[in-house]
Amino acid sequence: MLIDILYLLGGLVVGLIIGFFVARHFLMKELKKNPPINEEMIKTLMRGMGRTPNQKQVNQLMKQMSKFN
Repeated sequence: MLIDILYLLGGLVVGLIIGFFVARHFLMKELKKNPPINEEMIKTLMRGMGRTPNQKQVNQLMKQMSKFN
């Protein structure tokens, strides 16, 4: 009886660990395919704040955003 409970708990822990890494892999793959923010979004955001963005500013912001990924 005790050994069955240990098998159950061991299987649960192993399943959680494998599930975590599989989910992480798919999430990273999806984020690379569809990045959360792109240049057009940055330009729209800056226009909304009343600034006219030039390409240098947009590139700097994209570089900063990629550091956090």
